[in-house]
Amino acid sequence: MAGQQRADIDIGMAVSIVLKKDQRSGKLTQGVVKDILTNSPYHPHGIKVRLESGDVGRVKEIE
Repeated sequence: MAGQQRADIDIGMAVSIVLKKDQRSGKLTQGVVKDILTNSPYHPHGIKVRLESGDVGRVKEIE
């Protein structure tokens, strides 16, 4: 499932995100959502979240 809809993402979910530095390579980072940073209900590149590890990126996959 893609992470473009804010309603599909909840705090505590396991997701894969792409970090800003990894956007060119598309390398994904797995983690658990701590905060949802995007306020709009939809974003074409993925909803921006902060993981419990502190990493910030856009959700590409919901696990």
